[in-house]
Amino acid sequence: MKKPPQDLSNLLHLSGKFPELAEKAELLNHLNQHVKQALAGPVAEQLHVANLRQGVLVIETTSAAWAARVNFQKPKLLRQLQAETLPMLTAIEVKINPRLAIVESNKPINQSKLSLESAKHIEALAEHVEGSLGEKLKRLAALASRDRQNK
Repeated sequence: MKKPPQDLSNLLHLSGKFPELAEKAELLNHLNQHVKQALAGPVAEQLHVANLRQGVLVIETTSAAWAARVNFQKPKLLRQLQAETLPMLTAIEVKINPRLAIVESNKPINQSKLSLESAKHIEALAEHVEGSLGEKLKRLAALASRDRQNK
């Protein structure tokens, strides 16, 4: 008879290196949220806590410009993290990782708006289509034209 499947969280906390890895991952996730709250605004979207080793917090940013902004705020952030969460923190290191920007650019683009030219093409098509489809195409073209006029 087969054993029932075990819960993954139980396996992570049993033995070996998994408990250490799970604990560090949870810590880094917590630090990432804390740093993003401390550095609120557009800079928070451009960074990620990458590691914590030997009292040094490693933060990755998408570009040198964002790294400069984080470096500018680093002393204040270091004091805040030491006071609130990590008293053993000695330094913050900022590194540039352009791949963070690539991940962000893969988000789906909202293309629910029709251009005025598209509305004209749909309206011209609706002139040659009869029945309910023609009516629906005319309403779609009118809706797109109305959206453009409201802006």
